[in-house]
Amino acid sequence: MSGPGDAAETPDERRRRLEQQALLTRTALGVFRLNGHFIAVSERIAKAGGLTAASWQVLGAVARVPQPVSALARAMGLTRQSVQRTADLLVDQGLAVYRPNPAHRRAKLLSATAEGRAALGRLGPGHATLASHLAETLGPEAFAETAEVLERLSEAMATAESPDT
Repeated sequence: MSGPGDAAETPDERRRRLEQQALLTRTALGVFRLNGHFIAVSERIAKAGGLTAASWQVLGAVARVPQPVSALARAMGLTRQSVQRTADLLVDQGLAVYRPNPAHRRAKLLSATAEGRAALGRLGPGHATLASHLAETLGPEAFAETAEVLERLSEAMATAESPDT
């Protein structure tokens, strides 16, 4: 197949390429806008537990299974340094602790404390209200489909970032 700008590109190939680029632009702008909405709503919900959206994200990830900061960062698509700062703040607030990691001497496991789990518990009503609103607004099937499409988009973007692409 011809590439962008290739003189051998047919009119149909050019149209298809431009349509794909327009879809990418719409998708990116939609995701950026959605991210802004999620952050704003998450900040409001997180306040109920004395948290920020970032601390909720990190604390929620280690509430059930302690993890090293580097694994959290990879799973969340964030830099290790930003997750480390949030983790250190959670530890300073008594909401999380660092525990020894049997698999790696230097990479400690971040674990939620009882106080941290209690803070997360206070977010339940706001979380449930938002989930109910989205299910009602989108419809249960479309809500589930949206989650699946976003998961697939995230996986596709992860492969687009790899050096092999």
